[in-house]
Amino acid sequence: MTEPGASPRELEAENESLRARMNYLMEQAERNHSIMCRHQAFDLEIVGAATFPELVGTIFRTLPIISDLDIVTLCLVDPEADIQTVMQRLGVDFTVLPHLVFVDNVSALGFGPSPATPPKPLMGPWVPRMHQAMFPQAPAGLQSVALVPLLRNKRIIGSLNLGSLDPARFTPALGTDFIEHMASIIAICLENVISNEMLKYIGLTDSLTGVYNRRYIDRRLLEEIGRARRQAYRISCMYIDIDHFKAVNDSVGHQGGDEVLREVAARIKTELRASDALGRFGGEEFVVLLVDADVESAAICAQRIRASVADTPFELSTGEKLPISVSIGVATLDDFERDHAIEGVAQQLVAQADSALYQAKEAGRNKVVSFDEE
Repeated sequence: MTEPGASPRELEAENESLRARMNYLMEQAERNHSIMCRHQAFDLEIVGAATFPELVGTIFRTLPIISDLDIVTLCLVDPEADIQTVMQRLGVDFTVLPHLVFVDNVSALGFGPSPATPPKPLMGPWVPRMHQAMFPQAPAGLQSVALVPLLRNKRIIGSLNLGSLDPARFTPALGTDFIEHMASIIAICLENVISNEMLKYIGLTDSLTGVYNRRYIDRRLLEEIGRARRQAYRISCMYIDIDHFKAVNDSVGHQGGDEVLREVAARIKTELRASDALGRFGGEEFVVLLVDADVESAAICAQRIRASVADTPFELSTGEKLPISVSIGVATLDDFERDHAIEGVAQQLVAQADSALYQAKEAGRNKVVSFDEE
C-alpha cells in the first residue's frame, strides 16, 4: 500500500505493479479454465469409450497432451492373467499398447505389499532401479514421476503412472487432489469396460468347453473373409464331428460325454496356431477357421487333429478309458470376387466343409476329406 503523500512516480509504479499482478492472475485463471475444460472433455471421452483398446488408447494418446506430460503408462493387477487372456481372445493387439503393463500382485506397484488404508500417490525424482518396470520405453532425460493408485471400493486395481522431463513437476510436497480425482475416474472407466469386455467374451464362448461358440465363429469368419480379400491370402475351414457320440453318451452318461467334449476341444486346440479360431457349433460338432492356410496345409493340420484324438484313449474321471475318433471335412475359400456378398461366401465355405465331413463319415469315419467341387 502506498504511503500518504507518495509521489506521482511512486503511485504510477504501484499502479503498474497492480496491473501486472492483475494480468498475471487473469492469465492464470484463463489457463486453469482451459486446463479444466480440456480435462472435462477428456473425462467425457473416456467415459464414452466402449472397448478396452479404445479406453486405453485414449488415455495414452490424450492425457500426455492435455497435462503436458512426457510419458503416461498404465499398470493393471492381473493375478491369473484373466484380463490379458480375454482381451487377446477378443482380438486386442497388445503390441500397439507398449505403455500398458500387467503385474501379478499389488506389491509390484510399489505402494507396499498390502496397504491397510488406500495409499496416496507417490511422487518424486525418476529412479530407474525403482521405476523402470512401470515405465517401459521411458524417454531419455526423464526427471520426475508420479505413481497414482487406481482404486475401486478401496481395492487397488492398478496404477496410473505419469512422467515428466521437468524435475520440479512431481515432488513429494505437491498437492495430489487433482491427480487422485483423475485416477478415480480412470479406475471407474477401466473397471466398467473390463467388465463389459468379460461379458462380451462370455457371450462368445461355449461354457462347457471354453472354446468359442457359433456366434463368434460366424462373426470372425466375415471379418477374415473381408481381410483375406484385401490382402489376398487363403482361408480354410474344418468341420469336425465326434464319431458315434450318441453311443459315448449311452455308455458313460452325459457327464462322461461332457468330459469327452472338453478333451476333444483341448486336443484340437493343441494343434492350432494362435491366429486360428476354434468354435463349438453345438452337440459334438466343432468348426475351425484357419487363417492364411491353403487346402493342403489345412488337410495336414486336420490329419494331426484326427491322429491326436484317435491315437490316445480318453481317460475319464471314473478311471474308464474310451477310444474316441473324429471325422473332419476341409474346405478352402477360393472366391475372391468382390461382387459376391461376404455373408453368402461365408455360408458356402462352412457348407463345403460340412459336405466334406459327410463324405468322411460315409467313407467309414476317423478320416479327413477335403472338399472337391468337381
